[in-house]
Amino acid sequence: MPNKKSAKKELRKAAKRQKDNNLVKSKAKDLIKKTKKQIEAKDKTAEKDFNNVIQAIDKMAKKGIIKKNTASRKKSRLQKKINNIKK
Repeated sequence: MPNKKSAKKELRKAAKRQKDNNLVKSKAKDLIKKTKKQIEAKDKTAEKDFNNVIQAIDKMAKKGIIKKNTASRKKSRLQKKINNIKK
């Protein structure tokens, strides 16, 4: 437990940030899962949802929720799956 006033405030700020980050992360994970299901079903609408997934992943990387290379890896793997549908 923090003793100083500023440390208590930092604790509150960290808790709020963690809550917000977890919310963003879970929404992105839901989008990714939805798109993967569409890909497995070979649904053509997966490409439209793929754009939303890319935006969500980029926003997470920009905010520092996930690292830049992790974002690139996730986007790349999804893009490969999308390209396999087109064949």
